[in-house]
Order: sequence, then C-alpha cells, then structure tokens
Amino acid sequence: MAPSKVLDGARVVLPTGIADGGRVIVAGTRITGAAPEDAETVDVTGHWLVPGFVDLHNHGGGGAAFSGSADDVMTAVRAHRAHGTTTVVTSTVTDDMKILTQQAGLLSELAEQGEIAGIHFEGPFISPCRKGAHSEALLREPDPADVRKLVDAARGHAKMVTLATELPGGLDSVRMLAEHGVIAAIGHTDATYEQTVEAIDAGATVATHLFNAMPTLGHRAPGPITALLEDERVTVELINDGVHLHPAALELAFHHAGAARVAFITDAMDAAGSGDGRYLLGPLEVEVTDGVARLVEGGSIAGSTLTLDRAFRRAVTVDRLPVEDVVRALSANPARLLGMDDRVGSLEPGKDADLVLLDEDFVLKGVMRRGEWVVDPQLG
Repeated sequence: MAPSKVLDGARVVLPTGIADGGRVIVAGTRITGAAPEDAETVDVTGHWLVPGFVDLHNHGGGGAAFSGSADDVMTAVRAHRAHGTTTVVTSTVTDDMKILTQQAGLLSELAEQGEIAGIHFEGPFISPCRKGAHSEALLREPDPADVRKLVDAARGHAKMVTLATELPGGLDSVRMLAEHGVIAAIGHTDATYEQTVEAIDAGATVATHLFNAMPTLGHRAPGPITALLEDERVTVELINDGVHLHPAALELAFHHAGAARVAFITDAMDAAGSGDGRYLLGPLEVEVTDGVARLVEGGSIAGSTLTLDRAFRRAVTVDRLPVEDVVRALSANPARLLGMDDRVGSLEPGKDADLVLLDEDFVLKGVMRRGEWVVDPQLG
C-alpha cells in the first residue's frame, strides 16, 4: 500500500466550490478526512486539483481498440488514464452479434477486475440514415430479445445501450433496459421531436453525442435535439474537441441543459494519444489526418482522437466555462449516471483517491488512481 499523502496548497475543486490553498488527504486507496502521523506532505501550490475524469463513451486509444484482445483493451485504458480518465466505460461499435457477445464477455472480465467501469453498446441498433462510422450491412432493428442478448452477455456490466428508438422495437427495448438498470441512450437516430419525447417518457435518459448523428434543429421540425435539451431527465453527451461541435452549439447545450445535465465524452478511437495514420473502427477503415478521424470510404467523421484533459482545457480556455461546471461535466455527472458517485466523481472523504493535478494553465501534470500515481508530477 502506498504511503499516506497530504496534497497541500492547490486550488481544490470540491462539490461545494473552489477551495484556495486547499488540501486533499490520501490514505491507501481512499480520500480521508484526517492525516495519519506518517503522512507525506506534497506541496502542490500553484496547481489545480480536480477529481479523476469519468468517460461514458470511449472506443479506444494508444493505438488499440476496446474491441480487441484483453491486452489491447488495457493498452487503451492506460493511454486514457495517462490523460486523467481514471474511470472509463468501454464502448463497442457495430459488428456481428456473435462478435459483440464475445467482446462483452471479455470486457466483463476486465470490469470484474476493476480495470473498467462497464460496457456501452453503440450499435448495431441504430438508424441507417444516421449510421456515421458504423457498417450499414451489420445494422439491425432494436428487437428487445437481441438487445437483451448483449445485456446478458455483459454479466451485469452493461452500463448503456445507444438506440435509434424510432425503429421497430425501440420503445420496448428502452423499457426493458430501464427495468434492468441499464441506461437507454438516444443516438444515431432519425427520430422526430415527438418520437424522441415518447422515448424519454419510456425511460431513455442520455443523448449520445448530442447534435452528431441526428437531425438538425429546425424551426418547424425541432427534431430530437430540442426534445433532449429541454427534458430535465436527460443528460447530454458532448464531444468538445473543436471538430464535432461549433463553440456556439456547445454554448447552446450548456445554456439549455445546464451544467448538471452535461457529460463531456471523448468518443475516442484507437488514434487517441497515438497519432495520425490508418486505423480500423470495427470493420471500417479510418484515416486520421491532423488529429481528425474520418472513414476512408465516404469521409464521415469516425469518432475522435480526443482525451479528456484536452476537453477540460478547451472548455475553460476556449469556451470560457466556469471550472466548477467543467468538473461536473467531466466527473460528477457521469459518475452519477453510472451509479458510481458513492466512489468516484468528486474529492470527498471515503471516495477513491482518483484525482488530476493541472498547472495554472490547465495543462495536466499528475494523475492519481486509487492512491497511486499514474502520472507522477515529480513534486517535492
């Protein structure tokens, strides 16, 4: 067990606000309220101390995909941990049902080991009209029996399923997921405003990467975006990489949903933290140029190369959002959605010692997960 530590002097972002010259005490794997006598004091004056980031929607990184082997999965997990994501939900991409159930089995083993927080199935139950970087040949309607197969294959670790809820079986699948404690997310959808309202009433609670892979806002046909933004039961995912969203769209989402209903995600693929080149996203080939991932065939945006430390810095320095609101979107809100807010998502005694140290310019300097430095800030 690592020695106890007192991280002292930082601007600490707490659920109650920002504590200047604050301290966080770490004993073993947890945050505690009192420092043991043998605690090591680490001076972090001039830095920000925030909770570890929680990513709801992530397909891979570090040159590896969550659809690969256990070694591939851990390569991607470690790549994102190095950028502050101490809790990650692994997202699949549309594939044959047999392959998806096999992936679910492998990922559930890593969830049982505590390496990942669970599984998000993005596809195959999505609209061919809004398929994005998913293979149209492998798409299928969201028959509740098929959706249930994936949930069962995850052995209790299915956290979220993205559905085009307007398709046959969509609403029944939403109800089934809600009954089993799995988040039903509306995404890759061609739904109308009215159909989206119906899906929310049936139990859908998340908008998969709001604005992307869904009809645009219209003044006569407001579409799913309006329904998802206006309903207090819905949390909206946003990809804040400067590519997926215009800053004005992000501002619109924050203004209408409020800081309590936004979750920043990466939607990252293999190239996150790895560099430009050719990659696979499921069965589809992707070209990454200047950090932007697009399908080789058709040119559709294919996930992102984003890491959450970059999303944090952009939100504060470019979008000019309050630091406390950004922390909620990166940590507290997704932790609450996952039902993990008793363990992660904020810097409070009794919770896991998952934290991120940033300098005054919001550049990542250190990452701690369960009391151990993943990225050692090398401070005195």
